[in-house]
Amino acid sequence: MDETNRTTLEAVPGAEHCRFHPLLSPEELQEDEVSVPGLLERARGVLDSFDGSVDAVVGYWDFPVSTMIPLLAERYGTRSTGLESVVKCEHKYWSRLEQQKAIDEIPRFGRVDMEAAEPEPPEGVRFPMWVKPALAYSSELAYGVENIEEFREAVAKIREGIARVGRPFEYVLDQIELPEEMAGVGGMVCLAEETLTGLQVAVEGYVHQGAVTVYGVLDSITYPDSSSFLRHQYPSSLPPQVQERLTGVSERVIRQIGMDAATFSIEFFYDPGTDAIRLLEINPRHSQSHAELFDFVDGVPNHHCMVALALGRDPALPHRAGPYQCAAKWYHRWFTDGVAHRVPSAREIARVQEEIPGTVIDVVPEQGQHLANLSQQDSYSYELAHVFTAGADDDELREKYDRAIAALGLHGTPPGSETRAAPRA
Repeated sequence: MDETNRTTLEAVPGAEHCRFHPLLSPEELQEDEVSVPGLLERARGVLDSFDGSVDAVVGYWDFPVSTMIPLLAERYGTRSTGLESVVKCEHKYWSRLEQQKAIDEIPRFGRVDMEAAEPEPPEGVRFPMWVKPALAYSSELAYGVENIEEFREAVAKIREGIARVGRPFEYVLDQIELPEEMAGVGGMVCLAEETLTGLQVAVEGYVHQGAVTVYGVLDSITYPDSSSFLRHQYPSSLPPQVQERLTGVSERVIRQIGMDAATFSIEFFYDPGTDAIRLLEINPRHSQSHAELFDFVDGVPNHHCMVALALGRDPALPHRAGPYQCAAKWYHRWFTDGVAHRVPSAREIARVQEEIPGTVIDVVPEQGQHLANLSQQDSYSYELAHVFTAGADDDELREKYDRAIAALGLHGTPPGSETRAAPRA
């Protein structure tokens, strides 16, 4: 738990009757190569020494948090979906195997032989494609490639870094009985899949007592000529009939995965030219990045669903009961390595938020931090700030974002040139 999410958690309905306690710190969970047994031991130590009742253990991060929750639930009798259903989402290769049993809306994919001296794409998978580990943080080590030379360069980079997350994930795989199709696959596997095109969109929902509910569809908009997100915007601008199809695909695949008593977030591509829907990936948790968006528009942050499910309560969200018509989370990025030369203070941030109602600002790096040392970044950029804006329409969302960035004065400088002003990210 961090302070931003603590504030959001304390805004969910019924929060006045709950006490939220941090279990593990972000620093502990972002070590270079996490030890799942070590983290579980630390977590059990905190829980066993607590003098009150442990009524729920929740989390809104991917591995290792997502897999630790069902393991802790089994020990302490708290509510959670089963570990196997989480792993079927987190392990991208196993997830694809499960998805193709329930839906047709997936790209061609296959495993990559990383031991080969000259790796080749899987049979039937065509360029352009994405090459990525079966498990990674925030698109880390995921590369878009156009030809065999780029493919082999990407495989080489993945080979060097895959153990950081893949090796700890082996412990999790050992905790469940794997089907024959996953025998010998392990956690340090790389897959390739054909590039998806169109508009990117996210579907959020939950499973309660076996019933799948989708409570929101969001647009995910990237920077021009880039795979890096510029903003997530809620609600989606896609036609209602397309959103209904997205909901139907989500329901089928979540039932196949076997989740229950859990939230989920599924990323899709929709191609308006062909009317095709393709599923990108399934996350076995809601997106804490979207909490403020749901609060702005629906009147309650999506953390409510997570907390309610964990306590055995009704997880339903209100609909359009918030003060704004739409909201967005913007990613202010730097597309080269550098140093955070000018980071605004908490007082400056508070002043900007007060001057621009419907705005929340979260600065990512610390003063003087080398951007390469930021954790959970994609393969092509570094996040300098997250700016949440809410308003009546797209124009107001963008106007508030532009004003906030101008007021913050947040920018980076190339390494070794901290005294020289750099262009804005």
